[in-house]
Amino acid sequence: MNQESILVVDDEEVMRDVLRSLLIQAGYGVSLAENGPQGLAVARRGGYAAAIVDMMLPEMDGIEVLEELKRIDPELVVLMITAYASVETAIAAMKKGAFDYVAKPFKHEELLHILANGLNQRRLQDENRQLRTALRDQGRFMEIVGKSPRMLQVFQLVSQAAPSRSTILVVGESGTGKELVAKAIHAHSPRKDKAFVVVNSGSLPPDLLESNLFGHVKGAFTGAVYAKKGLFELADKGTLFFDEIGNIPLETQAKLLRVMQEREFMRLGGIDTIKVDVRVVAATNIDLHRAVEEGRFREDLYYRLNVIAIQLPPLRQRKEDIPALVQHFVDKYARENGKEVEGVTPDVLQSLMDYDWPGNVRELENVIERGVVLTTTQLISPDLIPEHVKSSPSFHLPQVSVPPEGINLREIIASFERRLIESTLEATGGVQKDAARLLGLKPTTLNEMIKRHAIPLPRDRERRGVVREEEAAAKSTPA
Repeated sequence: MNQESILVVDDEEVMRDVLRSLLIQAGYGVSLAENGPQGLAVARRGGYAAAIVDMMLPEMDGIEVLEELKRIDPELVVLMITAYASVETAIAAMKKGAFDYVAKPFKHEELLHILANGLNQRRLQDENRQLRTALRDQGRFMEIVGKSPRMLQVFQLVSQAAPSRSTILVVGESGTGKELVAKAIHAHSPRKDKAFVVVNSGSLPPDLLESNLFGHVKGAFTGAVYAKKGLFELADKGTLFFDEIGNIPLETQAKLLRVMQEREFMRLGGIDTIKVDVRVVAATNIDLHRAVEEGRFREDLYYRLNVIAIQLPPLRQRKEDIPALVQHFVDKYARENGKEVEGVTPDVLQSLMDYDWPGNVRELENVIERGVVLTTTQLISPDLIPEHVKSSPSFHLPQVSVPPEGINLREIIASFERRLIESTLEATGGVQKDAARLLGLKPTTLNEMIKRHAIPLPRDRERRGVVREEEAAAKSTPA
């Protein structure tokens, strides 16, 4: 049953009654008016999807009522009814914004059919408007590319959390785009016109970090020859983003907690209390809960930060986003470098899809930037992709059958295991921690397997190669 409400404006009581019965029977809500001013007063209350207006009305004619109705609601579907059907009447009504008109006497089915068509058109217009809004909303996260279910969840969380004052913790591996998420949160919060200040949490010793955060007065320490505002002051009314907050020293964590709770602090060496209104967004690539258990992170600060947590998936868990990311970075760096690069070849895309991206989106971006800069054609070819990406350990098991003479399963498994470990180590440059993650093993387990198979690491092979070259050179040199 239809839910739309229809406004009927007609000076004939019989016609109003007929239309009222017809529309109610069809499932519409109905409001009646006997003249133009009365009809406009009802229309201004809103909530109407369509209006049926008689062309010949007292006080205001139907065209005048039509014009005013369209000013009240430009999307309103208006049907004109006239006993004086003519081409001129139809043209005048359509030019003023009427959807259509019917002539008296009319068939009930004809009027309901025209009305239904008008309402369907209005619904399509509403859907298109909503779609355009949705596309604009997606553009709000301009540098954050992804349509996978995991990323859509991230977008939804950002949309819901950004307008609030709550502290947000963004969790994810290095290179997943944690700072981009923090910027999106700031950009779509009431603080968007104020400062977005980044704190590189783990790159400074405690004293210098606290000076950066809270500022200092002149003479607070050796070298403090003038007073300096801290990042909290610079971020007042805005957002302060702590990148890799898990690296902050314990002694600084206590002071940070107090500022977040009390919204006030003192500069180093100062006695005056400074009040600030700062929204804190923090990011980490470590398990803060485990850090709390190990005594490396304050429990009270952890719970103060973890009000709203946004988990960013690693790229290997959202590979369906890789084609869109690739095109995004191709367009970005082609534009920056003034090159007409359109994309990558199909085999390059397949290699990118097969690789597990231990460096996540940042690593993919670097690979595409390199390809765009070095290519001389419109498509990035395989020779411009790093070898370790092309030799990804991702694989598909071939179909095999056991020969009549039989096989030694243990030897085959051991050989395959050794080759798989070697190729993975090659892909990660010999970094066992990364190789263990790609193979789904603990680093200690992988280390034991490397020893059991006597697999030389890349640097060991290089060192042995140098020794062999020196030995060969020595043999070829005359005594």
